Amino acid sequence: MNRINGYAVGGGLLTGAANGLFGGGGGMIAVPYLEKVAKYPTASAHATAIAVVLPATLVSAAVYLFFGLVPFFVFLPVSVGVLVGGFLGAKLLGKTDPKITAVVFSVLMLVAGVRMLL
Repeated sequence: MNRINGYAVGGGLLTGAANGLFGGGGGMIAVPYLEKVAKYPTASAHATAIAVVLPATLVSAAVYLFFGLVPFFVFLPVSVGVLVGGFLGAKLLGKTDPKITAVVFSVLMLVAGVRMLL
């Protein structure tokens, strides 16, 4: 196994464990891992994190919907917002300075962490 594959497997294990344990948040593990350990450029790290977390998210969503754990009247409007926001964010990622992206992402992670503690 070469160095990149080893990093990919390790990062995948950490990302999957976070997603499985917390029901989300794999991207919060994947992005810094891909940037700092695997040395991906910022935009590639963010895009790769979304691409690898998406399948797990879709499977989880299908299970939650099947078992009636998500009220449909909440699911539909939030899904539309997520789709539109995701599209706009992906377009913006390619046009944003990587340092700004890293700072915004770091601030969001910090705010999310503090909110969970309080």
